[in-house]
Amino acid sequence: MKNQGIRNMQMQRQNSERGFTLLELMVSMAVGLIVMAAMASLFKTGMDSTMLVTQRAETQQNMRAGIDLMVKDISMAGAGLPSGGIQLPTGVGNNGASKFGCDQGGICHVPTSTYPTGNYLYGIIPGYKNGVEGNAVIPAAPAPLYSSSVTSIYVDYNFPLWEYNVAFPGGTGGSITLTANPIYVPAPPAINASGGVQVGDLIMLSNSAGNAVGEVTGITATTITFANLDALNINQSGAATNNIKAIAGGASTTIYRLFAVTYYLTVPAAGQTPRLMRQVNGLSPVPVADDIINLQFAFDTYNSATSALDPNQADPLGNAESPNNIQKVNISVMGQSIITNGNKAQNLYLATSVSARNMAFRNRYQ
Repeated sequence: MKNQGIRNMQMQRQNSERGFTLLELMVSMAVGLIVMAAMASLFKTGMDSTMLVTQRAETQQNMRAGIDLMVKDISMAGAGLPSGGIQLPTGVGNNGASKFGCDQGGICHVPTSTYPTGNYLYGIIPGYKNGVEGNAVIPAAPAPLYSSSVTSIYVDYNFPLWEYNVAFPGGTGGSITLTANPIYVPAPPAINASGGVQVGDLIMLSNSAGNAVGEVTGITATTITFANLDALNINQSGAATNNIKAIAGGASTTIYRLFAVTYYLTVPAAGQTPRLMRQVNGLSPVPVADDIINLQFAFDTYNSATSALDPNQADPLGNAESPNNIQKVNISVMGQSIITNGNKAQNLYLATSVSARNMAFRNRYQ
């Protein structure tokens, strides 16, 4: 009897140590799944936020790089040019307007690429609705759907071409010869040295007979050639006036290299996003910033009639405003950030203003 009682107590003890019921297991699993789903959602939200912040920062840095270059070039606009700019070849025998924004292959990268108002070279050339190569459509661009371009022209003071004596062999203006001026010590580098003059560059010549611009079509250590029918249509030796031939008889010729820098947008092939391009003289363009979908410029222009500024002129030429009177350029760039396989994007604006410090100064108090 005693043993039987002991066995009964052991069975009762075993029966009291039960496991979880099926319902309890299901409830526990459901709660666990909810917690895991919440954690996964929180992790995904954190990753998305990190990606958005990273993409925004990269897009801003990309746009800032482009704006910094534009500010540098635009702030130099007109530096070293004669007051008011330079008249390019005109008169009987000219071959039409000269070009900017074009390369040696004959490709012009902005829709309208000729110098305005009778072939005149200004320090700044506004390009209203002239900012997308080939007039390509950028669907992601906001209203207004167009983009604009800008061309800044100034003297390059880095390469000392003014340290050479210049002669015009034959007096035709088709070439010049250069010899180092001995008063400069050390002697200037060879004109075709690294970083020196190259085919496609623009050269400004000034002497007692006036000013002229030529495009380099050939170069040696002592000679620069300005052959007719050049890619930019600047070397118009048959024109009656305002070409190199017209000033070949002048004395004390000084030469400088010009930079004609054009900023515009291009839409690459194969579905790539639009990019900001920088094109100099007659050289090939180079990309400055990717994922730029809109480029706008507005100009604060001095009004000689009212002795005040006409602010935010998007189209100074169309409003009969002279580019010589541009005092400040307002720049607005819009970039697009591509997120996760391109199915999301965020657009960012950056805007700034830059003074065209070398353009014509007007004293409103006179």
